[in-house]
Amino acid sequence: MLLPEPNLHSRRLYSHRVDRATGLIGDQTIVLADPRTARRYPGNLRRVRFRDDTKSEAWTYLTNDFALPALTVAVLYRSRWQVELFFKWIKQHLRIKAFYGTSPNAVRTQIWIAVTTYVLVAIVRKRLEIDLNLYTILQVLSVYAFEKTPLPQVLSAARYTPPNSDIHNQLSLFDL
Repeated sequence: MLLPEPNLHSRRLYSHRVDRATGLIGDQTIVLADPRTARRYPGNLRRVRFRDDTKSEAWTYLTNDFALPALTVAVLYRSRWQVELFFKWIKQHLRIKAFYGTSPNAVRTQIWIAVTTYVLVAIVRKRLEIDLNLYTILQVLSVYAFEKTPLPQVLSAARYTPPNSDIHNQLSLFDL
């Protein structure tokens, strides 16, 4: 859990050695000092402080995992934000607004289908060397899902023109 430092009322029990060249500032064993929170979680916690010199930011991470190295804790928590952004992207672009099933298997299945779709679209984009972003490609694919037009033609930068049809009893929308 990422915590703002001023809101954390704790007491340090022990400080562990850290290699400051890796960006670590501190690795401490602490207990919560506020009576209400200490009553809810009376065990020891680990506070890992990390500085990212490229962004001039310092972060404090709180965990109950004492087995992992401090640098691993910092890297995992920093990577967690990328995971959050990835799932936000899935919800927005792959249209997972709600889960169709409530069992753990149904939720996992729906997420894996969304991830598989994302990866397949990314592979198609790379193999066909398409300059469109993934969101645009997914929008185009959703419109042309049941068309018989070849995928490279649908996704090419050139505008798709349907074959000339001789349907004279249809009004033309764009020939006004």
